[in-house]
Amino acid sequence: MTCWQGLAASGLTSTAGNKHACSSPSLWVGGESVAARRVAGRNTLVPRSRGAPDRAATPQRMAHSAAASRAGGVLLSRRAGGARLPVKNAHLPHFRCGAAAACALVVTLCAVRLTAAENDVPRPPRNLSASDHPWDGGDKIDLRWQLSPDHNDPSGGGVQFYRIFRGYERDGEFEEVALVPIDPSMHAAGEAAFTVEGCKRQQPYFFRVTAVGAGGESAPAELVDAVETRRQLFEGRKLVLAVFLIVLCGPVLGFIAAARRGRPLRVRRIPGLEAVEEAVGRATEMGRPCLFVAGIQDMNDIQTIAGITILGRVATLAAQNDARVEVPTSRSLVMTAARETVQAAYLAAGRPDAYNPDLIYYVTDDQFAYVAYVTGLMAREKPAACFYMGSFFAESLVLAETGNAIGAIQMAGTAQVAQLPFFVAACDYTLLGEEFFAASAYLSGEPDQLGSLKGQDVGKLVVGALVCLGCLFATLAELTGGGVWQTVLDAMQDYLAR
Repeated sequence: MTCWQGLAASGLTSTAGNKHACSSPSLWVGGESVAARRVAGRNTLVPRSRGAPDRAATPQRMAHSAAASRAGGVLLSRRAGGARLPVKNAHLPHFRCGAAAACALVVTLCAVRLTAAENDVPRPPRNLSASDHPWDGGDKIDLRWQLSPDHNDPSGGGVQFYRIFRGYERDGEFEEVALVPIDPSMHAAGEAAFTVEGCKRQQPYFFRVTAVGAGGESAPAELVDAVETRRQLFEGRKLVLAVFLIVLCGPVLGFIAAARRGRPLRVRRIPGLEAVEEAVGRATEMGRPCLFVAGIQDMNDIQTIAGITILGRVATLAAQNDARVEVPTSRSLVMTAARETVQAAYLAAGRPDAYNPDLIYYVTDDQFAYVAYVTGLMAREKPAACFYMGSFFAESLVLAETGNAIGAIQMAGTAQVAQLPFFVAACDYTLLGEEFFAASAYLSGEPDQLGSLKGQDVGKLVVGALVCLGCLFATLAELTGGGVWQTVLDAMQDYLAR
């Protein structure tokens, strides 16, 4: 700001106590005289032509002005319209006094404002410390520091948030990694904590923390020594997974070990599987074949795998009783798996020569074209026993009604809940849900499969107990309006959500 700008902005048009002061000081700029006048309560700079005296001018002032004009003294200049304009007559006594007062006022106001702004800047936090985060993969560092003394200062607005910076060298460059907002828990503890993520293992880090308020940002609190991260043996956040792994897999391993030692494991009797031998024996007596349908899905469906397992049992009984088993499939991979299963069953029964791969064949992938072929086969061959084991959809009722019409003994098993009512209504025996998947262990009697089946039952009991416990806590919290039950329920939810 030039002196004449400060004069106009300050509102000073005269200097008290100066014999040269006047109500309208003026100065020459180029060829024009500029007068500072008070117009409508405001200080303005009014240009007038050179040589035109002010109305309030005196002969002494005019003499001073003329002498200064002839001397041509240039004391300061400013840009106007891209050209430098000489400012003359700045040596006039009345101008010199007014300009000095204006400049002094501007400097004083700026100093007061800077001092006030400096007073609004919060003081820095203290005692910054860092440590490796426990039970992690080596990518986190915990920071802790004492709050700024101006954290709750009502006069300066206090601290709005804290900024965290990270660097590889103490005197090197630092990058901002996080902004920590003010939390009510900080006031009671008197300190703040934050976990910095995304760190590299065994890399030294330095940190800085600053307090940011309404007046600006404080000086940083620096970390004296570098800190490194290290990978721990276990991940603390996955402790819940480890607990469930032990609870669910522990009983399975225990029962498998007990079954291998010869301990008898009781499995509930399943009538549908007990009737397999009866159905094959009936087909043998009547001289008719057995029909086995392994669903309409491919080998990537678990229900198809369970159906192929039961096919092995049916093929073993058919080999022992010299019965014929026909297996039309709707997937080529299912045909290959079925052939290998039946061949292994005949080999285990000691009759590999009786195995006929032509009885296990592929028909089509189309759903209703496959069903049309199977129902036509049933009408022509009239099998004495029909087995439907696998994944079924709308064709379930068509197959079951056709088998019922020819008088065959029928057994079905599927995990498709929507198709179970049709099988239950039209078949003699139906495996419901988990009974279908337990057929492998039930029929084979192998220790590993029986132990796995018993261990899974224990895991289901544990999960059911946890569900009942959560429902009980939620009910008590609702009836009592919260309290300790709500606290326990929230703790369980937070722990399971980690």
